[in-house]
Amino acid sequence: MIDVMNDASETRKVTGGVRDFVVFDDVSLAYDESGNAIEDISLSIDEGEFVAFVGPSGCGKSTFMKLCTGLHAPTRGSVRVDGEPVTGPLKITGMAFQNANLLPWRTTLDNVLLPLEIVKPYRSQFRRRKAEFQERARTLLRTVGLEGYEDQYPWQLSGGMQQRASICRALIHEPRLLMLDEPFGALDAFTREELWCVLRDLWEAQRFTVVLVTHDLREAAFLADTVYVMSRRPGRIVEKRSIDLPRPRELEVTYEEPFTHLVHELRAQIGEIRGGKP
Repeated sequence: MIDVMNDASETRKVTGGVRDFVVFDDVSLAYDESGNAIEDISLSIDEGEFVAFVGPSGCGKSTFMKLCTGLHAPTRGSVRVDGEPVTGPLKITGMAFQNANLLPWRTTLDNVLLPLEIVKPYRSQFRRRKAEFQERARTLLRTVGLEGYEDQYPWQLSGGMQQRASICRALIHEPRLLMLDEPFGALDAFTREELWCVLRDLWEAQRFTVVLVTHDLREAAFLADTVYVMSRRPGRIVEKRSIDLPRPRELEVTYEEPFTHLVHELRAQIGEIRGGKP
């Protein structure tokens, strides 16, 4: 794995991760008078930790991400990131979603570069450092297997290739916090597992903090250090599950008994939540 985020990663290697990097303190959010979307959420995430949120549809997983990045403010409680209250959109985050949402008129390289054109402090430096930023983008694309596709347009790429480019775009400005909302949900099973390994390798090399929202329990168990299970709306944390499988993890582990037993337990618990059982 090539080092693509030298300054940020070296700082973390020297100083160690920040404990309590993301902190939710008794957080609830009501979008309207119909009631809370999430309720009484208290948790902390260490810097460099990989966490996943699972639960039934509509339980508030994506709402958690919006609160974490400052796209919504809590109705009650507080959210802190890196020791500071979250009062608006954070600049230290990167985001990728189920749909790659690449701009069709931009090449793969230019789509990846987009955050550097609009995010402070890079936008004021973009023209002067464009060659450096282009090389950074090419390195990221090479790391995820897209070397040679830099000048292709989105319609010339497969769904999996578009999602690889989307992840590169989310990482190009060296975020300390990566938010992933069902990033592989629209892909076929083989491509999805392939991209699990791409993300695993990027995270192993750089150890940015990751919050993954997913319906795929195998995905959560394979990638995460910690899995949070959420209840039906209003979403609450009903279980925090530490994933003790050794790293680095290969796909073969997903067929072994400790892994399959863990996934079955998570599936049974979510089944109970969906069925309204205590």
